[in-house]
Amino acid sequence: MKILIVEDEPIAAKRLEKLIEEVEPNVQVLTILDSIESTVNWLQTSPVYPDLMFLDIHLADGSSFEIFQMVEVKCPVIFSTAYDDYAIKAFKVNAIDYLLKPVKKPELQEAFRRMKQFNPAPGMDYAALARELHVVPRRFLIRFGQQIRVVQVDNVAYFFTSDKITFLVDFEGKKYPMDQSLDSLEELVDTKDFFRINRQFIINFRAIQEMYSYSKSRVKLKLKPAYSGDLIVSTERSPLFKKWLTGTH
Repeated sequence: MKILIVEDEPIAAKRLEKLIEEVEPNVQVLTILDSIESTVNWLQTSPVYPDLMFLDIHLADGSSFEIFQMVEVKCPVIFSTAYDDYAIKAFKVNAIDYLLKPVKKPELQEAFRRMKQFNPAPGMDYAALARELHVVPRRFLIRFGQQIRVVQVDNVAYFFTSDKITFLVDFEGKKYPMDQSLDSLEELVDTKDFFRINRQFIINFRAIQEMYSYSKSRVKLKLKPAYSGDLIVSTERSPLFKKWLTGTH
């Protein structure tokens, strides 16, 4: 069995590795990673894929649930966490295994026993669990050709769809194609900062340059960076948009 450990505390990581080797002498720990960025890069590029991942929820560069919003994880995951009642309830409801920190040998043995007995499906929708836990990503992973780029959420001006392709436009005016649909992005982004104005657009509040009254109580927008076409808040979204502008949405 090949195992990946993601833990940003070196002492805790080495202790977990030692316990795993004691509990399951035949396992191979592929590597120990300590951040969201390094984990995403490793999963994207490593020629060897783990059979199981031990994943600390709270990493130095954010919540590890962001990993599932950037890359598909194709192996079972056992989470480790300090006591978090809400997260643990979500794990139980979704039949996901977890270990409380500091990890103890009997609990680790039981986790391996359960994994072997129930053989958790690698198709578990961890991204859906992230949404249930209201984990807001701090960055998006962009893939185009052989290149991979990370865009900070704070630098996203707006998302839009064109010819069934979703695009991200940053505040420098650069445009990137995305794997996610606009519907999934709407569930991910922080609604304090982003608003879906119609079927084609989700905008960042800071991208609004000018607003104009339009027919049927709608609102016409001018964004920065500029968008070439007319940008109209839909009739059904306009009342909510006006509330969102005042922070009452």
